[in-house]
Amino acid sequence: MTNIAIIGAGLSGLTAATKLNQHANITVFEKAGGVGGRMATRHAAPYSFDHGAQFFLARTAEFKAFISPMLTQGIIAPWDGCFAEFENKKIILKRQWVEDKPHYVGVPGMNAIAKYLSRDLNVRLDVKVQSITKKNDKWQLDDDQGKTLGEYDWVISTTPAQQASELLPSSLSFYPKLDEIKMKACFSLMLGFEHDLSLAFDAALVRGNDISWISVNSTKPGRGKPFCLLVHSTNQWADDHLYDGSDQVMEYLSSQTSEVIGFDLSGAAHKSLHGWHFANIGKQTGETHFLDMEQQIAVCGDWFIQGRVEAAFTSGFDAATKLIRAL
Repeated sequence: MTNIAIIGAGLSGLTAATKLNQHANITVFEKAGGVGGRMATRHAAPYSFDHGAQFFLARTAEFKAFISPMLTQGIIAPWDGCFAEFENKKIILKRQWVEDKPHYVGVPGMNAIAKYLSRDLNVRLDVKVQSITKKNDKWQLDDDQGKTLGEYDWVISTTPAQQASELLPSSLSFYPKLDEIKMKACFSLMLGFEHDLSLAFDAALVRGNDISWISVNSTKPGRGKPFCLLVHSTNQWADDHLYDGSDQVMEYLSSQTSEVIGFDLSGAAHKSLHGWHFANIGKQTGETHFLDMEQQIAVCGDWFIQGRVEAAFTSGFDAATKLIRAL
């Protein structure tokens, strides 16, 4: 069978791997210690935070069919939260999501979805693919320790565009397009409390501030107590302050959140921070993936479409569908 290496175990990579698994020998390489990419969950007992994607919608028939088994098995559940919109530190709108289209989350964390998808796949964690070179008409992958990871007929990169540009050969037909993609950064502030704050919302969109989103993470299905807040900075503020000290960033974002919600958050029992260098991108038009049939390299990821969970699925699904036809 054809041997395919997939770089990245986020939703795009796992979607492609799942679809291709009956047609080829698949090996997924992930530099992190767990699967999921930005569908991430961090545990700091007794607290738990989805510090990447917060929820997702299901719009297309293909994505609805994809998540249906996970809904049945309780891997995914709707988050019927109270949603608010802040503008200049005031709530200007509030509604229950149960009255709207379903807003889904993984249970008991967002990374549960990736764990489910990877259960029957050959996924190698803590392996960073450093280079790919042509050898005997196949692609040889090497890690950052100089160790050879094998030879493959096809390589699928699901990394952010900038990382794909640094890794893949410049001779690819689509290579110049990679440098045109500019993703934006984001900080995730994680705050854990010994007591509930009794906020008037479960999730909030924030405008007119350097933070853009607040989730009461502990209100999501399957989380329970204790009380946890997850705060996202704006992409612009993160781009401007990406290399600031973490303590400085945490203090600033915490004070900004305190001002917005009217609670002093300085007494949080747990504080941590994660910086996403490649977190988001605005709505794109055009291709959902790149495929070089001659060199047998493909690229997919949410950044082809928009920084959304379903976009990651669509890109990986489309790339795998086209590759199956070629195989």
